[in-house]
Amino acid sequence: MLMANSSQNMQHDWLKEVSKFARSDLKKSTWQIINTFLPYLTLWAVMIYFVVEGYSWWLILPLSIIAGTLLVRIFIFFHDSCHRSFFRSPKANRIFGNIAGILTFTPYEDWRTSHMKHHATVGDLDRRGTGDVRTMTLKEYNDTPKLERIVYRIYRNPFVILILGPVFIFLIDNRFPHKGAGKKERNNVIFTNIALAVIIVLASRIIGFWEFFMIQFPVLFIAGMIGVWMFYVQHQYEEVYWERHEKWDFVQAALKGSSYYKLPKILQWLTGNIGLHHIHHLRPAIPNYNLQKCYDGFRELQNVDKLTFRKSLKSLFLHLWDEENQKMISFREAKATVK
Repeated sequence: MLMANSSQNMQHDWLKEVSKFARSDLKKSTWQIINTFLPYLTLWAVMIYFVVEGYSWWLILPLSIIAGTLLVRIFIFFHDSCHRSFFRSPKANRIFGNIAGILTFTPYEDWRTSHMKHHATVGDLDRRGTGDVRTMTLKEYNDTPKLERIVYRIYRNPFVILILGPVFIFLIDNRFPHKGAGKKERNNVIFTNIALAVIIVLASRIIGFWEFFMIQFPVLFIAGMIGVWMFYVQHQYEEVYWERHEKWDFVQAALKGSSYYKLPKILQWLTGNIGLHHIHHLRPAIPNYNLQKCYDGFRELQNVDKLTFRKSLKSLFLHLWDEENQKMISFREAKATVK
């Protein structure tokens, strides 16, 4: 039934037309590499010079913030490579993805496998747990022992998600293969870890470990915090789509379960158009530089609810899925339901 429903939905002419944007363009990909990697590496050169010359860390920090935002954009290119949409050649995507993965402290093959499962299960209540933010239903929460509820409340705390979360994910969790990883994924994690170790050792010998740390950690932390926030709000908002497996529909999960996060143009550029997440989940093969054109070309894609920055802040205080009322609710609202 599930495949039949999805197949019927995909027969709509406009959905077929969306696929024409799923074409890589070597010139656009190359230009994105130039306009992002060049300023990123230049900032690194300037920060290394400042550190070596003994300039104040407070002078280096603003450069770290800018470099961190550019690293978010590099991660989007990495993300496109995982979907094999940044280049037409699978080999080119794999090579570039591994390079970008090292820069972002993320193993290409292992993350790619986990992320593909995320796309296949997003919005499916019966297949939660891979590549997503842990989300309990209201009933599950009320039926859970007190200690587990406390752990879940800690996990969903904004400080844990936005401050501790990025550090844990990029410095610790990504150093190990995810559950169920195959030999290719495990080997790629080892390869990425060795590459990072070599970079750290060389940097430590050239400019000193702490000098390198003073640059790398703020850059990675800023990028991680922005990245985690973007991923969080893309599937955690009040009217998000969740459905049991037998009723789950791929198209609905994309259009209703993935947000259109409307951002100012400069932030949209820095985040590689990933705010148009409903389109990305509808057609993951569309490269980031075609998402806006795709959005502009279809009224159906423009008619989804827009998530503004102000509205997105409310997402931090929505923690549970209320199946009965089909919406995300806070712990305070959950408490009010207990009789």
